[in-house]
Amino acid sequence: MNRTLRPSILLRWFFREGAHKTQLTGAPLWRRASPSPNLARAHSSDIKVRSYLQYLKRKVRAPPTPPYSHVCQVGDPVLRVRAAEVDAGAVGGAEVQKVIGTLVRVMRKRDCMGLSAPQIGVPLRILALEYPESMMHDWSPAEQEARGLAPVPLRVFINPRLRVLDSRTATFLEACESVSGFSACVPRYLSVEVSGLNERAEPVYWQASGWPARILQHEMDHLEGVLYVDRMDSYTFTNIHWEEHNE
Repeated sequence: MNRTLRPSILLRWFFREGAHKTQLTGAPLWRRASPSPNLARAHSSDIKVRSYLQYLKRKVRAPPTPPYSHVCQVGDPVLRVRAAEVDAGAVGGAEVQKVIGTLVRVMRKRDCMGLSAPQIGVPLRILALEYPESMMHDWSPAEQEARGLAPVPLRVFINPRLRVLDSRTATFLEACESVSGFSACVPRYLSVEVSGLNERAEPVYWQASGWPARILQHEMDHLEGVLYVDRMDSYTFTNIHWEEHNE
C-alpha cells in the first residue's frame, strides 16, 4: 500500500508449478504439503511483444528473479494465491532475511506505507509497514484527524494473524503499488490486532486503529491473494492520471 543470490528452490518451484493454499511447517522452504495446478492465464492474447532493446538486454543479462527490486503488477499469478507460512526455524536463515531486507528496501524506495512479500514475487506470509513522521506532513491536521493518521516505526510481521477489535468500518481512498496508477474507496475495520513473529523470530503483537489499521488490513489481504479492487466501491475506481490524458 501507497535494493544477487540465485533464486531458491522454493521460488523456482512456485513459478514452474504454481502454489495455492500451501504451508511450510517444520520443513525446508522448498518442501510443499500439496502442490496445485498452474493458474490459468487470463490474458486477451498469449503473444508477447518485446522491443529490440529488451531482446538485446536479455541476451546480455538474465532476467531478474525474486525477491524483485520492483513491485509485481496485477495479472502476476503471485498476487492471486494464498502465501505460504514460514517455518519459525527458517526466519533467521539467509533466504528469509534476504526477502525481508528486499521488502523493506523496496517499500522505502517506493514511499509505500506497507508492502507484502508476494508484491516482490515471493509467495510467503511476510509483510512490512512503516509510516514515518515525514509522511504526516503531506496531510493537514484536519485530514490527519479524519483519517486517523499516526506515525508507525518499521514493523515486520511473519505469519501474521489478524483479529478485528472494532467491527465498525470507515471508507477512504486507497491505492496500491501493484495496481499502479489507480485508486478507489475501500471500507476497512476501525481497529484490529495483529500477532506473529518479527524479523528475529520473536513473538510480537500490535493493536492498531485508524490509518495504521487500514494499512495492516490491506497488506494482510495481499497474503490471501486479495487486492483492494476486490473490496472497493467500483463506482469510485479512478485512474489518478485521468486529467493528464485530456491535456
